[in-house]
Amino acid sequence: MTDAQSSNARADRLAALPIREELKGQQPYGAPQLTVRAMLNVNETTHEVPADVVDAITKEVRVAAAQMNRYPDREFTVLREKLADFLSRDLPQAHFTAEHIWAANGSNEIMQHLLQAFAGPGRSVMAFPPTYSMYPLYARGTYSDYIPGTRNEDYTQSAEDVAAQIREHRPNVVILTSPNNPTGTALDLDVVRAAYEAAAESATIVIVDEAYGEFRQPGVASALELLEGRPRLVVTRTMSKAFAMAGGRLGYLAAAPEITDALRLVRLPYHLSIYTQAAACAALDHAESLMANVEKIKVQRDRIVEELTAMGLAPSPSDANFVFFGGLEDEKAVWRHLLDDGVLVRDVGIAGHLRVTAGTEEETTLFLDSLRRSLGR
Repeated sequence: MTDAQSSNARADRLAALPIREELKGQQPYGAPQLTVRAMLNVNETTHEVPADVVDAITKEVRVAAAQMNRYPDREFTVLREKLADFLSRDLPQAHFTAEHIWAANGSNEIMQHLLQAFAGPGRSVMAFPPTYSMYPLYARGTYSDYIPGTRNEDYTQSAEDVAAQIREHRPNVVILTSPNNPTGTALDLDVVRAAYEAAAESATIVIVDEAYGEFRQPGVASALELLEGRPRLVVTRTMSKAFAMAGGRLGYLAAAPEITDALRLVRLPYHLSIYTQAAACAALDHAESLMANVEKIKVQRDRIVEELTAMGLAPSPSDANFVFFGGLEDEKAVWRHLLDDGVLVRDVGIAGHLRVTAGTEEETTLFLDSLRRSLGR
């Protein structure tokens, strides 16, 4: 039996199972996982984890191992305190405490908790594609209706348009993404303010997904600044990107304490393992080392934007650790050329466009040199 025949036979067996109707024929989320010289397709931090961080995590996990016969702290109190302290340092004018913080196994589980609590059967979730492709999957997984909003032709969003769409559809949950994935563009806070005001008319929860928030350009504000006095506003973050913990799976949010109380109603017992808590706490204790890598990544990101522009391409302004760029006649041929040269980038399904993660200086050079050869420039 060939690989194709085996795959088809397995698909047939899956189709024969009594799975939910809305899951039939669907594809799971995924991206190519290939081992090449420059893996720049899933927005991981490609820099090595600093040695002091590795040592600290190893030490804390070893201590945790001696206690693994007991359940972990289900309130992960120390971790929430450290996350609150980190956000307070990033935003001195605000004062976050553990009561404002929730955490889970990646920001994916954070979103799942939020939709389990505030969406569900007979309720709706609105997001604005092109954006993170998991949003409709979150909705589907929580039996929620998904409403795809629209963006401007250049993929930006205006306060007036976002507010009008919210008032028209009156969703139960709105997800705004800043910086947006795959475009890398950040939202002006006026958009968040307008969205919240419109959402207040229907008691809608507004989530601002800031997974790449630490990479934003100087002077670009975070929606964290707007939390005070807005009890239905939620700002989500992750340690997968800036903290180089994609393999550690730790996402978190900041919101009014009553939001975190609502999420306790839907979380599974002891959902954060003792090892996850230990590793995250150790990383937060060494945030300075990890943020130094963030600054290096921003240099390469800005270099990519500058050099792509010089090639005559059209990169979008980026506040993330990746660059979305257009101007390609055949993005699939360019993607294949890059891969043949050992550079893996992301085809996001938008004609004429690709997305590349800002890697190390060496990885970035490999990407740029290969792209020039592909374009003959």
